[in-house]
Amino acid sequence: MIAYLHGILAEKHPTSIVLDVQGIGYAVSIPLSTYDRLPASGGTCRLQIHHHMREDGQSLYGFAAAEEKQMFELLISISGIGPKVALGVLSGLQVAELRAAIAEGDVKRLSSVRGVGKKTAERIVVELRDKIDPAEALTSRAVAAGDAAGATVLRDTVLALAALGFPQDQARKMVQTVLDAGASTTDTEALLKLALASR
Repeated sequence: MIAYLHGILAEKHPTSIVLDVQGIGYAVSIPLSTYDRLPASGGTCRLQIHHHMREDGQSLYGFAAAEEKQMFELLISISGIGPKVALGVLSGLQVAELRAAIAEGDVKRLSSVRGVGKKTAERIVVELRDKIDPAEALTSRAVAAGDAAGATVLRDTVLALAALGFPQDQARKMVQTVLDAGASTTDTEALLKLALASR
């Protein structure tokens, strides 16, 4: 199995590339999120690879980040969701947005992705909700927005609530409630007090 490829970007398209690895050209399908991070044609790049094997052939799927590959593999583990739909989901939503949508059961957000109907979106939520860390789902948006300090405060608050005996999913919802009400993510202690008061 191929875990990653490192080579020269011979061809570059929004949904696929050809990567020249020591004279061998590998055709690799990619999501738009990976395309946005690729160098110009002729540049060197390294992609995480999912080597998909079926009875009728083999395909390579490439990702700029390990978290994209992990999410792709979670998506294709769901019955009825193939690589094409999984790439479509990753092209329509950033991994952080996708995690948050799954953790929150946001079927509407998921079904807004081209090629994903309501039933497929519901299946994604049901199958993957238990596989998404609620604290990670909450902090992913802050990280995506470039607020690493805020993400740390959010994670610490959720973990503190969990240490106080709240299930992680409930802790995430408590924090989300106070965030929606305009709470700041600059102080863990203040956010924790607000979350506890919101019950």
